[in-house]
Amino acid sequence: MRVRSLGLDARPLAPLRFRPGTRASTSRPRWPRCPTRTFQSDSKQPVPDFAFAFDIDGVLLRSAKPIAYAPETLQFLQANTIPFILLTNGGGKHESERVQDLSARLSVPLDTTMFVQSHTPFAELVHGENGLKNKCILVVGGEGGRCRTVAEQYGYTNVVTPGDLFMAHPEMWPFSTPFRDSYYATFARPLPKPINPASPDDSLKIDAVFVYNDPRDWGLDLQIVLDVMLSHRGIVGTYSALNGDRALPNCGYLQDGQPPLYFSNSDLLWAADYHLSRLGQGGFRAALEGVWRALTEPTDADADRDTDADGDGDGDATPPPELYRTIIGKPFQATYSFAEKRLLHHRDALFARRSSHDTPLRRVYMVGDNPESDIRGANTYKSPQGIEWIGLLTRTGVYKDRPGHRPSWEPRAIVDDVRAAVQYALKDSHWPQLLQ
Repeated sequence: MRVRSLGLDARPLAPLRFRPGTRASTSRPRWPRCPTRTFQSDSKQPVPDFAFAFDIDGVLLRSAKPIAYAPETLQFLQANTIPFILLTNGGGKHESERVQDLSARLSVPLDTTMFVQSHTPFAELVHGENGLKNKCILVVGGEGGRCRTVAEQYGYTNVVTPGDLFMAHPEMWPFSTPFRDSYYATFARPLPKPINPASPDDSLKIDAVFVYNDPRDWGLDLQIVLDVMLSHRGIVGTYSALNGDRALPNCGYLQDGQPPLYFSNSDLLWAADYHLSRLGQGGFRAALEGVWRALTEPTDADADRDTDADGDGDGDATPPPELYRTIIGKPFQATYSFAEKRLLHHRDALFARRSSHDTPLRRVYMVGDNPESDIRGANTYKSPQGIEWIGLLTRTGVYKDRPGHRPSWEPRAIVDDVRAAVQYALKDSHWPQLLQ
């Protein structure tokens, strides 16, 4: 199936628009920021021509507990005024809440100028010519109503969740009934409009679907997202008359004004507290795509009716309908571009008393534990500024050494932990101070 990954010049169904700017972008985040801290050292110390981007889960933390040497390593970088950002496919909380929590857990002062999580770029879709500020969006995933709160802090004004739909119409997914009062009733809100297919103009209409974080109730969320993607113009409770029309592109599916579908990351696995990696948002997406195929692929009877359009006597099989969607997060170009701009902006602020332009940024060491997201992203990212991204893979998370097995995407080096990764980078960049 086609993946609509976002590039800076991509034009997906409802494009993520990264605001224009130079290396040190003048654009400002649209969310409340933690107080910006400036970490400056002796002005005689050289400006480093390198920086770091750290994944969090499996590199700095594991199930919210600091991994060995992580706090000391970040403290060393701040003490030596070596720029870094945190670049994670995690999410589910607002950036200001996450950095406050991370600052406490890692014993280092952080702020939102140094932090990009999977759904951070969704804030870019609020305003602009095709902005969704006042449109009705469906936000999926996360704990309780947290992701709705994040979307509203980004500036969205009309946000619904699968829990809202379920509380209004529990018959939509009867298998979640045991959790209705104990879970969904604690955060669900009344629907902004009723579900009334008999009167579409007066019925709830979804204008965009966002998966902000790993869903907690896969069955309910799968059903609701499928309902919306099979609907007429996103009107909840309807079913498009074009679905299955083999005379139309994509067999008529997603040809009737259905809303765009966004995923904030593609991680199939992540490093949790359990000793084996656990399914992440990418697992939910794979499940959704599998059910989509089961619902939309032509049956054997349909295949028998295929015409031999090219006259070769073999018949012409109809390709299975695609589930159009946009995926951001690591390893995709748009997220790395977004992160690079944020890193450059942070770097310029860090050296406000000295000109960082005299020493341009030449390389960024991406320290991660997942070859498919962290290393793949670093290896394939094409920086508009010509900055080299170098992948360093740790053994503290998703990746595990196995005899005869190499990572799916080859890093510059495989190291034991984040401390060893930084030590490697300092030597590689000929920095005078090393970790002790």
